Amino acid sequence: MNESVRLQDLDAVILDFGGVLYDIDYDAPSKAFAALGDTEFASLYHQASQSPWFDAIESGKMDRATFYRHLLGRCNPGTSEAQVHEAWCCILTGMPAERAELVARLGTQTRLFLLSNTNAIHAAEFEQDLERSLPDAPRFWDAFEVAHYSHGLGVKKPDPATFLHVCKIHGLNPTKTLFLDDSIQHVRGAEEAGWWPTTSTSVREILPTGWPGWGGSDGEVRGPHQRACQGFRAVPRERVLSLVPR
Repeated sequence: MNESVRLQDLDAVILDFGGVLYDIDYDAPSKAFAALGDTEFASLYHQASQSPWFDAIESGKMDRATFYRHLLGRCNPGTSEAQVHEAWCCILTGMPAERAELVARLGTQTRLFLLSNTNAIHAAEFEQDLERSLPDAPRFWDAFEVAHYSHGLGVKKPDPATFLHVCKIHGLNPTKTLFLDDSIQHVRGAEEAGWWPTTSTSVREILPTGWPGWGGSDGEVRGPHQRACQGFRAVPRERVLSLVPR
């Protein structure tokens, strides 16, 4: 049995960025760094977890120069910083203009926020990419009341304190805050903080079956009646945004 809530009864909808709105290739950096001589990169950096210095740059506790020195030290002699930068950023693949338009429409229906675990390097890259590739990038960004990046907040998902911190900043009731993310551990952290979590992924099906989705023609948002860890399925982002008037 699933509970449901109308969009207009929510305080806010909060979206993840990479893997929900912006397409991500999680395998690309591992392959790129392997080609540069770091064959163990995949064991240190992946969607479910990562090493402490990846966490440090995503929480704003490490600068670009220090981070790239770490990466260069793992690569073949003679590897340039430019090559490291290209390998680090190849995870970012883009966003279709149609998706940005749906987000813009959703922003007219509810308080909308972005909450992303990311770093200053990637943020600069994807912001520049959207400026180049979208017909109206300001319309997309203006849909969000605030775009929160972990490196600016100083805290990260899935720590429940991260979700509660965002609620405190914006005066949101956690039980009336809907959250979409493509990572199981983030959904669980949001649920522990009292949010309404659901999953939305990129084209890659990363979650097993059983998760209640969001959307449908009735205009209602569905959330979990029981704990999120009891099972998941991927919910396509197009269905997630299907309740937006066209």
